[in-house]
Amino acid sequence: MEYIPAKTIVTRMKKPGEWFGADYNMNIYKGCCHGCIYCDSRSDCYGIDRFDVVRAKENALQIIRDDLRRKTRRGVIATGAMSDPYNPYEKDLQLTRHALELCDAFEFGVTIATKSTMLGRDIDILESIKEHSPVLCKVTITTADDNLSSKIEPGAPVSSRRFELIHDLSGRGIPAGILLMPVLPFLDDTIDNIRLIVRRAARSGAHFIYPAFGVTLRDNQRQWYLQKLEQLFPDQQLTEKYNRQYGTYYECRSPRAGNLWKCFKEECEENGILYNMKDIIHHYKAPYRCEQLSLFDDIQFD
Repeated sequence: MEYIPAKTIVTRMKKPGEWFGADYNMNIYKGCCHGCIYCDSRSDCYGIDRFDVVRAKENALQIIRDDLRRKTRRGVIATGAMSDPYNPYEKDLQLTRHALELCDAFEFGVTIATKSTMLGRDIDILESIKEHSPVLCKVTITTADDNLSSKIEPGAPVSSRRFELIHDLSGRGIPAGILLMPVLPFLDDTIDNIRLIVRRAARSGAHFIYPAFGVTLRDNQRQWYLQKLEQLFPDQQLTEKYNRQYGTYYECRSPRAGNLWKCFKEECEENGILYNMKDIIHHYKAPYRCEQLSLFDDIQFD
């Protein structure tokens, strides 16, 4: 494992509370080896050289402890924004696990985004955090087809195993759901795929699904993505379709987005799954707001 220097790790969100109710961001690792062909973190603007090489931040746990100790206000810490916190090296290093233990000790909540079933290892810590602070787990699933997921996300567990992870989390009382993003135009942007994901999510006990019916492409990430489409799906002429439909646009919205959204919304409402950001945030934070208010209910004023 290669280590890189860092001065701070737990940083204030630019817009606290907006993205799944998180106040702080925490990235322990830099780079990712899941090899997802669409990953936006490859873009030049993020300045991550050798993106496929996972590196850990030097003295990460000591820095996180000091960061948390200095915070004058508790809140929810998000991890998994730029690189998956559960890469294969985490199995032995356990930096994410120990960071969660620190969050628990300092009574911070957490939201975790991952494609890895290794998250299930840390359910015990999440249960402990949940006793005092909000917890939310976001598992990325872009296709219900294991064969397709193994092609476009070759280093991650196939989709069916991620549904099992959601089932395990929900079964232990941990709020969990799906990041349905990206949905790749001309590849998995079908009604059947969306309907199947929602129904399997419901069977797995998912609390929410948050979608994006398209993909973002910019800088060197665009070149990488189109190259991979040529290699993996040589007979589908996908590169030509993308160039004709989007040119150099950053936001490549599925041509079927309207119909996909209609189907998605109907299926979610029928299966009791949340999909609006405000509703998702309210659902997993509400119990803690009630507890805070109840403290004042017990106080008698003369």
